[in-house]
Amino acid sequence: MPPSNDIAHLAHIELRTSVMEESLAFFTRFLGMTENGTVGDSVFLRAFDDYEQATIKLTAHTTSGIGRTNLRASSPEALANRVAKIEAAGRGIGWQDGDPGYGPTYVFTAPDGHEYGLYYESRWYTPPAGLEPALKNQAQATPSHGVPVRRLDHVNYLSLDVVDNRDFLCDMLGARVTEQIVLDDGTIAGSWTTFTNKGYDAVYTRDRTRTPGRLHHLAFAVDTRDHVLRAADLAIEQGVFIETGPHKHAIQQTFFLYVYEPGGNRIELCNAGARLMLAPDWQPIDWTEAERARGQAWGLKTIESFHTHGTPPVA
Repeated sequence: MPPSNDIAHLAHIELRTSVMEESLAFFTRFLGMTENGTVGDSVFLRAFDDYEQATIKLTAHTTSGIGRTNLRASSPEALANRVAKIEAAGRGIGWQDGDPGYGPTYVFTAPDGHEYGLYYESRWYTPPAGLEPALKNQAQATPSHGVPVRRLDHVNYLSLDVVDNRDFLCDMLGARVTEQIVLDDGTIAGSWTTFTNKGYDAVYTRDRTRTPGRLHHLAFAVDTRDHVLRAADLAIEQGVFIETGPHKHAIQQTFFLYVYEPGGNRIELCNAGARLMLAPDWQPIDWTEAERARGQAWGLKTIESFHTHGTPPVA
């Protein structure tokens, strides 16, 4: 299926934490993100090359996990087109005011209960004094501390039914499947989808706890593999828990490091290289159980917690 181009990109995402100060320090000190305002119990944070106002909306909550995932439509007409499809499918919640710097947002849910927001109007970020970039085609100056992360890359949700959520992204939002895991009995255990020409923007993998609406991880893009290695060194220096990596995935070939932020949410630092889905007639790549049992690209076995840990936590 060729891309619809109705969704311009994955935008900002709300992340919840029960230890706000510790999580905020992780995102600013370790990841090198910049604070850009507050509303109520939420702090807006941005990666240094995000052209919009926010990358993450960090919200104090009773537990960890994901709130709303926001997507920017490619035009007002594309927004209206996708809202009509979502309403016809009965998944809509309705129009709401957007976060500061964002226009009217149409809120809806995917089959597993994850909340999405779709908008078009957006006020571009203007860096204040001291954060102006040396190069005018960059949103703000590159931070001198932390990893630092350039942009939000993708989100991986946990779900009860991968196919239902995959098809929702494709049918309602115009996404296309790039790769997936197919078990021996034909079950789809994971699906990687994209709205753009990136390898993937949104991933759904099955939740073994059979709990709806959970998060597997958020991923932030860095410039090079050396930045991923730097992240590992910084994690040791700053007491950040490393779950697995650095290493290279087989699926999508991403060079990765997985850590936990203090609230328990899994965070990936990744350099996806130059793999782009340029073919309009791209056919999904299927990975079998036997192929996945070999581990990652260079033989590292998938750590068990990768199949069991998600947020919010369950017994």
